[in-house]
Amino acid sequence: MKEQSSNNRTPWLWIPTLYFVEGLPYFIVNTISVVMFKDLGMDNGTLALLTSLISLPWVLKPLWSPFVDIIRTKRWWILAMEALMAAAVAAIALSVPKAGGTFSLTLIFFVIAAFASATHDISADGFYMLALDRKRQSAFVGIRNTFYRISMVFGQGVLVVIAGLLEKRLGAAPAAWRVTLLISAALLALLNVSHSFALPRPVQDDERPSGRTAVTIFREFGGAFASFFTKKGVWLAIAFMLLFRLPEALSVKMLYPFFSDTLAAGGLGLDKEAYGLLYGTIGVIALLAGGILGGLHIAGRGLRKCILPMALALALPCAVYLFLAIMQPEQLWITGACIAFDQFGYGYGFTAYTVFMMHFADGPLKTSHYALCTGFMALSMMLPGLVAGYLQQALGYVGFFILVMICCIATIGVSLLARRRCS
Repeated sequence: MKEQSSNNRTPWLWIPTLYFVEGLPYFIVNTISVVMFKDLGMDNGTLALLTSLISLPWVLKPLWSPFVDIIRTKRWWILAMEALMAAAVAAIALSVPKAGGTFSLTLIFFVIAAFASATHDISADGFYMLALDRKRQSAFVGIRNTFYRISMVFGQGVLVVIAGLLEKRLGAAPAAWRVTLLISAALLALLNVSHSFALPRPVQDDERPSGRTAVTIFREFGGAFASFFTKKGVWLAIAFMLLFRLPEALSVKMLYPFFSDTLAAGGLGLDKEAYGLLYGTIGVIALLAGGILGGLHIAGRGLRKCILPMALALALPCAVYLFLAIMQPEQLWITGACIAFDQFGYGYGFTAYTVFMMHFADGPLKTSHYALCTGFMALSMMLPGLVAGYLQQALGYVGFFILVMICCIATIGVSLLARRRCS
């Protein structure tokens, strides 16, 4: 009776916080790391290279996702990974080097946080399907997405603003980041404790698949992996997944350095509070609005008719950064308007990317194939990031953003090719 009561617990007690926790470490690893290492004096080439490499667990997570099904329950994985994420973020805070120090230990803890976060993604999404019937899964999908996006605002906006205010109060960037990350770790730990009480215990989660061993898992994954690469149009699909976001993938690691570098160095000279407000808050709101409009548009007209306009909407607004690099305006409203325009277009255009992956993965092994698609999605952001900083150092900001605009050709080209197989 107690178990049944636990299963019938209202999802409002755990879905909002579960998906907030799913998002927060992702943005700490992928956004906070860029801002923090730039503040601590890392050069742009090394910055982009290292902060791209630490995102590798999201590329590789399909390789170990099947084992989450057979080793312990998904509820156990959620709680264990949340505890590990909180510990890793606290360790990042305590290992933040002073000016001139080495970053090796901090990077190791970022990788641990990334691994835990990627594994949490797997277990949380699986748990969501086990803990809710289909009706409630559909009813709460908007809630889970909303709270994931709230974590985006918190990670890219609020935490950056807090770090900026603390730096002015404490007089040192390392101390400001230590406190900011300790606040984040405490929040993750608090939500972990909350989930230990609030998460239900679905009967299905306790059922271990009979006869499934590591050997059978490897065999099944190998079969799914091989079948992915025999699907019709697979190489075009891979090219699309790797190149559709190329302008954004190349530029994203250099945006905070561009905003924060001095005018003399070709940047805009903004402080962290301005960056957190303009890019991490206003930009995210515009991104979400674009995503909502994109979803409505593609639902009404279909992917085939929308893919090219959405490709143009995703790629061409990157021109605002070339404009900002040339003009270097002092008015924040101009910079904010440019960021909002770019992020709205990206949110609108990214819808086509997501729908394309779902269409390509459709079939008997759609879960495994979609997981592989998400690996290529993560890889599409990681690979350009590895070289973005070195390209910026060689070309300057104006030359770099000209190169970003040239990359729009790849986005439009793969969209024209992919449109032929869209329905």
